[in-house]
Amino acid sequence: MAAELDKNRHRILYVYDSDLTPRNFYVETLHQLGYKPRFYRGDAKRQLTKALSEITQEGQIPVIVVDEAHLLSHEMLEEIRFLLNLEMDSKSSCSLILVGQTELRLKLKLQIHQAIDGRVDMRFHLEDMSHEETVTYVKRHLDRAKCPREIFTDSALQVIYDYSGGRPRKVNKVSHSCLMAAASQKKQLVDDYLVKEVIVSELEV
Repeated sequence: MAAELDKNRHRILYVYDSDLTPRNFYVETLHQLGYKPRFYRGDAKRQLTKALSEITQEGQIPVIVVDEAHLLSHEMLEEIRFLLNLEMDSKSSCSLILVGQTELRLKLKLQIHQAIDGRVDMRFHLEDMSHEETVTYVKRHLDRAKCPREIFTDSALQVIYDYSGGRPRKVNKVSHSCLMAAASQKKQLVDDYLVKEVIVSELEV
């Protein structure tokens, strides 16, 4: 998605933290914008507000992407609502994208989060992939990495699908772990035995 945006018109800020706090959020976004964050949270908030306004006045659109959003605390969601309310009388000074698992939809539907849920303009839910789509998904990633040959056997891909249920994030995690295990064991192929071994020893602990 980011690659399709005009870099001259958009400033992409990516925030990933499974235990994100308001202060860490302001520190991270300000760092990415090239600012030295103020120490106190309130000062950092005002600093970010001003920075986003300046970027907008320069003709750019700040796009803040918050990953693992289903893990956000109520306090953090309230800070996000503040960002969306920066300019009540005109257009918002930034675009905010929350990326998370299914729990995010359920969390936003809670009464305590009605205010922010009402501010969501667009929603997109990525359905789980079929077995065929999962195989194509893994092979496409390998092609992009310019792998000269097949690495995962058909039986390995079947186990990956059975474990992940076709969820892209789980497919990525198990596939990456299998590649790391194969490299450490100096194996040329990832077979179903190795996938099962990785799942039991690393992913189901």
